[in-house]
Amino acid sequence: MRPVLDTDVRIEYHTIHGYRRAYRIAGSGPALLLIHGIGDNSSTWDEVIPTLAQHYTVIAPDLLGHGLSDKPRADYSVPAFANGMRDLLVVLGHSKVTVVGHSLGGGVAMQFCYQFPRFAERLVLVAAGGVTRDVNPALRLVSTPVAHEILTMLRLPGVVPALRLGARTLAAAPRIPGVPNAVSPRRLLNDHEDLVRVLGDLTDPTASSAFLRTLRAVVDWRGQVVTMMDRCYLTERLPVLLIWGDEDTVIPYQHALLAHSAIPHSELETFTGCGHFPFRSDPERFAKLVIDFIDRHDAVVFDPVNWRHLMSEGQRPEEFVGDDETVEAVLEAIEDGRSAT
Repeated sequence: MRPVLDTDVRIEYHTIHGYRRAYRIAGSGPALLLIHGIGDNSSTWDEVIPTLAQHYTVIAPDLLGHGLSDKPRADYSVPAFANGMRDLLVVLGHSKVTVVGHSLGGGVAMQFCYQFPRFAERLVLVAAGGVTRDVNPALRLVSTPVAHEILTMLRLPGVVPALRLGARTLAAAPRIPGVPNAVSPRRLLNDHEDLVRVLGDLTDPTASSAFLRTLRAVVDWRGQVVTMMDRCYLTERLPVLLIWGDEDTVIPYQHALLAHSAIPHSELETFTGCGHFPFRSDPERFAKLVIDFIDRHDAVVFDPVNWRHLMSEGQRPEEFVGDDETVEAVLEAIEDGRSAT
């Protein structure tokens, strides 16, 4: 038997507060926490973990209600997920971490840095939720009372394979003359393989129930109901990297520009032609970006005096960057009645 290398990915489990939590772990060195999106699981990071594990201890949990973790009738709010990340890190013996969050996981990552600033060294937001209300209309539909019946249909034999085949067929369709690229079948189904993969996991009744509880905590028929924009100013000393695909049909690319405006010191990396999963579309580039970002930025050390000053001062709109239209959109997102808690 060959020895297990540091970069070999292991699936491990810990029971915390009575619930089993699964996580992938690999590597050694400083801790790097990867948080997946709604309905997904830690396997979504499989193509980037081995490279990242050459430099860091990579921890990729299955959020409660997702993947191999337990799926109780529980609190699936963004703050609750942030608590779960803190608890897992404490159990694993890590008190400092660079956090990478995708989609819902981006909102959880931002909330984690707000709730537990002493833990956070750097922050990477990947197609993150929590900017404006805008979100894919399908998620708005699934948040409504008819969602249970819609998800129940996924359990019927042949439904998921049919969806997969239909999505592949439409995604491969040639561009229709005169139809803008923004609404072409190819672009609308840019992430079809990953989205169908996520849907396939929802055939399990406990998984679909947990998914609905999670979705309804962050989305209703009007769109996203929580925001990170009202706390962006608290990242003033925290190194922040934004990564987005410019053809994202789940969380629009415009959100990247607004987040970059509200976090003026942030870096924005655009994956041209990519959709909602840039780390799966180009895992090599993604891993290199994260490694370079960490190498170039020293870990922030929590300063309680500065934290108190920031919270006392509050948001400073005059520091937002971008054109007038972008800044106005940021102000609207902050003032539209949503909150991070």
